[in-house]
Amino acid sequence: MASTVIGGSTRIEGEVLENADLHIRGEVKGRIVVRGDLFVDTTGTVEASVEADNLEVAGQVTGNMTAVKKVEIISGGRAVGDVRAQRILIADGAVFKGNVDMSAPVSASRA
Repeated sequence: MASTVIGGSTRIEGEVLENADLHIRGEVKGRIVVRGDLFVDTTGTVEASVEADNLEVAGQVTGNMTAVKKVEIISGGRAVGDVRAQRILIADGAVFKGNVDMSAPVSASRA
């Protein structure tokens, strides 16, 4: 599967719908729905509700996060919002503020 990149100098406000893996190095505000994996790079800033197969946060995400499989906040990453996923990993040095729901398998609503 191909990967799409939102570059470091790019700013998007609105809805992002992607049918491939997505790497965010810039800024996105609104809503993100990805049929694939979403990676928020160390330079990435997201203020949005997020849905993806897997979500990896190295930058900053503010908003509710839903993953079909896994949410991972790596060292240096910052996530503020509620998380719903089968698995969540929070590394040493990561920051997380919110609630976690791992009660049932997630079937993300896809556009």
